[in-house]
Amino acid sequence: MSIYEKYFLPKLLDFCCGMEGFQNKRSQIVPLAYGRVLEIGIGSGLNFDHYNFERISEIIGIDPAVSSVAIARSRAALYDSKISFVESSAESIALESSSFDCAVIGYSLCTIPEPNLALAEVHRLLKSSGSLFFMEHGLAPEVNIQKWQHRLTPLWKKIGGGCHLNRNIEELIQASGFQFKNLKKKYIKGPKIAAFQYYGEATKG
Repeated sequence: MSIYEKYFLPKLLDFCCGMEGFQNKRSQIVPLAYGRVLEIGIGSGLNFDHYNFERISEIIGIDPAVSSVAIARSRAALYDSKISFVESSAESIALESSSFDCAVIGYSLCTIPEPNLALAEVHRLLKSSGSLFFMEHGLAPEVNIQKWQHRLTPLWKKIGGGCHLNRNIEELIQASGFQFKNLKKKYIKGPKIAAFQYYGEATKG
């Protein structure tokens, strides 16, 4: 791990992902979580502000980024003892199948190296009645914006910890066996290459 990745990148991601447009989407989706919650890509804990802890029995956060999780641990101390952490990749999670009521993924599918495997793990870990709550940025609808997303993603990945600008979040979730209960797509303020949002709820198919 480089000095940039260890010391600067976690703070940069915390700042960027904590901007108003992203936090607005978190405020719409995260409070819907309930029961035993699996959070994929818990990062620095930016979702903590938005959980309704009266609806939650436990939150287990998954993330391989030790430096970001260190920030999340300090934030968790201000909230609730219901939060615990597993430092693991999302593609292979050593937890019991069908053991979570819902999962939350926020601005992580852009970065996970194998998002299909991660979503397959979420599908495995959710109960049959479980829900996936998500808010992500991804592939824009306009061809001219898509061209720039494809061109810039190789560089963006290097400075953004593996973040892809051009992933089709809707297709990724559907291909992993989920059915959309609610899907919204719109731009937030910011450069269009990184501002197209997918957010809502999906259930196990």
